[in-house]
Amino acid sequence: MSTEHDRTPTPISTPITADLLRGALELEHTAHGVLPHRLPARARAQCADGQLAMVESQPSGVRLALRTAATAVELDVLATKRVFVGVPPRPDGVYDLLVDGRLAGRASVTGGNTLTIDMATGTAEHRPGPAGTVRFSGLPEGVKDVEIWLPYNETTELVALRTDAPVEPAPDRGRKVWLHHGSSISHGTDAASPTTIWPARAASLGGVELVNLGLGGSALLDPFTARTLRDTPADLISVKIGINLVNIDLMRRRAFGPAVHGFLDTVREGHPATPLLVVSPIHCPVHEDTPGPSVPDFEAMKAGTLRFKAAGDPAEAASGKLTLNVVREELSRIVAQRAADDPNLHYLDGRDLYGEADFAELPLPDALHPDAAAHLRIGERFAGVAFAAGGPLAR
Repeated sequence: MSTEHDRTPTPISTPITADLLRGALELEHTAHGVLPHRLPARARAQCADGQLAMVESQPSGVRLALRTAATAVELDVLATKRVFVGVPPRPDGVYDLLVDGRLAGRASVTGGNTLTIDMATGTAEHRPGPAGTVRFSGLPEGVKDVEIWLPYNETTELVALRTDAPVEPAPDRGRKVWLHHGSSISHGTDAASPTTIWPARAASLGGVELVNLGLGGSALLDPFTARTLRDTPADLISVKIGINLVNIDLMRRRAFGPAVHGFLDTVREGHPATPLLVVSPIHCPVHEDTPGPSVPDFEAMKAGTLRFKAAGDPAEAASGKLTLNVVREELSRIVAQRAADDPNLHYLDGRDLYGEADFAELPLPDALHPDAAAHLRIGERFAGVAFAAGGPLAR
């Protein structure tokens, strides 16, 4: 199926409105078009962190969902792409085309804005660039459901949608809505494409509709995130907690337990009986018993490789610093305590999704994030544990 290089005319232009999108909580109108957000404006207004602003505007799990007889679809976009100083440029973000639920094409868009990040100085420079076009043609004749999954790792303003036949919102397939929150691993870092990040893979296998609030570097038990989960309609909910709290050395054990309780209390205000799964961190050797913060490995960067290491001291765990093992111990205890009065609350040890044996076979390339193959494995295991008959999120 041809992509952006095939220039067959697509004469019908359709405004991009919220009813054509799934996985976004809000659309912001910009000078260029519309920008999908995964946190609402009220939440964004409560935190000025640049990392959070960047990742919530990266449309992980967001997709155009159309019913159409079109055989060609063209989407103009203005992407913002990240470049890290001292590290080879990352590939352009990927757009996945699904026709009637099956992968039918994959493409990227050149150009766009550039955000150059210098991890040595903690600075970032934004340079504007041109919009680009992603095009899929040769789609099957006849009416069908078409989804275009947006890149999980590029802020993406949607400028224009053109087709060679009218479009309308894809119908509701009657699937349960799965609302998930987690860190950069849930966000999709280092997955091959937007439909192969582990939550998307799990959702596909589980037959559920994904709303992904995986927020790279920003799963920090923020009250505004808890309120967003509370206020978002969902049939099934999961929260993956821990690695980011260790990454930035945000809190101590004394604060962690009450913060988890408060986060879950808020979610339960809006979803008092919804199946809710708490997932602890996957296996990550650098932080199993060593506190954060995580810092760039500048020696590796001199060789052109992006890697991280733990800057804490294992002895500091005794004074309350968080490690992954401490986090797992606390989460298991908290869920067991609450489950006595909340039978729809469940716990999953993240090492059941990716453990020591998996690390030996599929090591974390930058010491923190799974590679593309590991994303698929995690998604398949999550679906097998959570969505299968008798699982905590069984439909």
